Amino acid sequence: MSDSKEVSISIENKIAFITINAPKTLNALNRKIIKEIHQHLYNIKYDNDVRVVIITGAGEKAFVAGANIKEFASFSKKEGQELAQSGHDLLFNKIANFSKPVIAAVNGYALGGGLELAMACHMRVASENAKLGQPEVSLGLIPGYGGTQRLTQLIGKGKAFEMILTGQMISAKEGLSLGLLNYVVSLEELMPKAIEIASKTIENSPAAIKKSIKAINAVFGNIGLQNEVELFGQCFGTDEFKEGTQAFLEKRKPNFK
Repeated sequence: MSDSKEVSISIENKIAFITINAPKTLNALNRKIIKEIHQHLYNIKYDNDVRVVIITGAGEKAFVAGANIKEFASFSKKEGQELAQSGHDLLFNKIANFSKPVIAAVNGYALGGGLELAMACHMRVASENAKLGQPEVSLGLIPGYGGTQRLTQLIGKGKAFEMILTGQMISAKEGLSLGLLNYVVSLEELMPKAIEIASKTIENSPAAIKKSIKAINAVFGNIGLQNEVELFGQCFGTDEFKEGTQAFLEKRKPNFK
């Protein structure tokens, strides 16, 4: 067992539990948290005592309520593109292509980068109080950690357009009906349900599971993800990006002209 300030890991019954614990920001992703999760995944990749990973957020309010806007509000286009690319390389693609099943236990808000983190996982279980959304357009941005691609793959083009272009949140119940979530349970049953799924996969061949993940992912190419990175970067430094991020930080509605 090892711990860090904002991300902890514990291993029990061949399941690694990775918990994001940054309550002041509702577990919002920053570069430090991304690096810490990456390091934990690196450490357990070849650990035979770990067969499944469950990622969750500490507390009952949020899985991950988005990215830390303060961290990139002054970024240039180049810095914005590098932000997205490093996120893909360090974490989101690592999870999507991880050789062991990764389950997201979504407890509360999963917005922006938080929903993208959940979607990078192979399966998603959510509590009834979960709220899901990609609100980046209200910041003058687009989803930059795989959201435009993985959301479309999971729920289809029409609903992905609706969620991304309106930026509105949906309930866990709607997420389940759309195929965005595998299961919705009470908050008390969230971790037991995730463990139940994990335990079922542990009964099966690790080599076959690894190959299954690789085969399923082969359906989806990387061209769309790379386009997303480039278009995400182009949003930075624009008047609309400045207005959107400033409005968020000032807790007011943006005025896009």
